[in-house]
Amino acid sequence: MLPKPSVKLLQPSLTLPDKYLWDFWLVQENSDYHLFYLQSPRSICLFDPEKRHWNVSIGHAITQDFQHWERLPDALSPGLSGGHEERSTWTGSIIRHDNLWYLFYTSTHKEENGCIQRISLATSTDLIHWKKYPKNPLFEADDRYYEKLDFDLWCDRAWRDPWVFKHPETGEFHAFITARANYGPSNCRGVIAHATSQNLIDWQVQPPLTEPGYFSNMECPHLTKIGNRYYLLFSVPPGQVVGTKMTGTCYMVADNPLGPFSPPKNFMANPYEQLFAGKLMQGPDEQWYCLTWRNLNPDGSFIGDLAEPLPIMVDYKGDLEVKSPRNFSELKLVA
Repeated sequence: MLPKPSVKLLQPSLTLPDKYLWDFWLVQENSDYHLFYLQSPRSICLFDPEKRHWNVSIGHAITQDFQHWERLPDALSPGLSGGHEERSTWTGSIIRHDNLWYLFYTSTHKEENGCIQRISLATSTDLIHWKKYPKNPLFEADDRYYEKLDFDLWCDRAWRDPWVFKHPETGEFHAFITARANYGPSNCRGVIAHATSQNLIDWQVQPPLTEPGYFSNMECPHLTKIGNRYYLLFSVPPGQVVGTKMTGTCYMVADNPLGPFSPPKNFMANPYEQLFAGKLMQGPDEQWYCLTWRNLNPDGSFIGDLAEPLPIMVDYKGDLEVKSPRNFSELKLVA
């Protein structure tokens, strides 16, 4: 068990007075770091924070130091897109290509009660004004590799949290996606799905990059290169790690962006479910940081804000270590 004081050290760096904040992603433009995050009105979710998932929009803030934030106009909200009325606009990622910003996000449809997840797209020239792609959604899970909607197995068809990047050698675009394999026990089908594209519009779904067996879901995948190694972060919701109640951010390591990846390692696992959906980002001081959002207090109440950044080090074995954000001793958050 981790000592409770180490978790309580973390303070918020961004709290919205009128809204809860949770899953997020970042993109850097010159000296500015743009934070895009899921948000929901506190007034709607005060007594039931789970309502936030169905009263969601994508907010936007900017910083130059991960501590001082300026809120910008909201980026996206559910609406008519590609002939469907969206029920949600959930977690995604942003990439720039040919002077255009591409925001890939998770969408669901009202007519399906939000039970089937797909990947949709919005584009922008300035990171402020976004236009949804008229032929949304772009692509969805392939039955050859991934679980169909079956309420006897799971509550939805998982195909969310796209992390899109350009391969440094081939120039091909890749998407890592939260999904579930179409075989194995229901509580351990979670995998990182894979799709490829030459133009960011037409996508081919590939077999998963990881094998099922450890988790129910592997949420918010995020690939970062530090030194000569690639770190694939993902987060595990409470109760979805096989054989333990631990939750938090885990990672796998590879020498190539497409793997093969090492077995999963605990990174910021904590029994109080406070920190979730960690992302690695290099700051203006060239130090690597992990940014997370704060989920639950030790008493189980929902927090819903962005935690202060945690400095990250890579040890002699290539494993990630979390350091204290202040002049305290190292936080023992590494299993």
